[in-house]
Amino acid sequence: MKQLWAPWRIEYILGPKPDSCVFCLPDHTAEDEQRLVLHRGQRAFVIMNKFPYNNGHIMVCPYRHVMMLADLKPEETHEIMDLLQLCTTILKQHFNCEGINIGLNQGQAAGAGIREHLHFHLVPRWNGDSSFMAVFDEVRTMPEHLSRTYSVMKPYFTNGAAIGNRAGSTPGQEGSGT
Repeated sequence: MKQLWAPWRIEYILGPKPDSCVFCLPDHTAEDEQRLVLHRGQRAFVIMNKFPYNNGHIMVCPYRHVMMLADLKPEETHEIMDLLQLCTTILKQHFNCEGINIGLNQGQAAGAGIREHLHFHLVPRWNGDSSFMAVFDEVRTMPEHLSRTYSVMKPYFTNGAAIGNRAGSTPGQEGSGT
């Protein structure tokens, strides 16, 4: 018998299932850490994937519950692209990844697990990150727990640490103009 240890999944298995969209955030921020929200912008936000493909797998989503890319307003599209650029800088800086998969699965046929609310995936990648476990046994190893990844990623998005100062900021520093 094969066993795979994934202790964070028990919360999902035993916990209540939401009746609403997981990407429709409440106006308050009280649940942000539980929901793994890293950053709230004006029209879009950054959130960690609770069931990641790799450590550091994050998503950028509009607040508005919209299914199709063509339905985004220009200001939403611009902010989402700005956040995608910012996130690539942060992922590269923190994880020292050699590449990043960035993608949008629009519609169920394209692989969207939650097709009703548009969201862009950013997955850090390293040369050889598909180890023998993934090749021979269709298993991926996650070297860091989600809560740990959240706690080390959050400072990049807090107090202007990365906002507006993409190239030179480090966690905990104030960004320019904030």
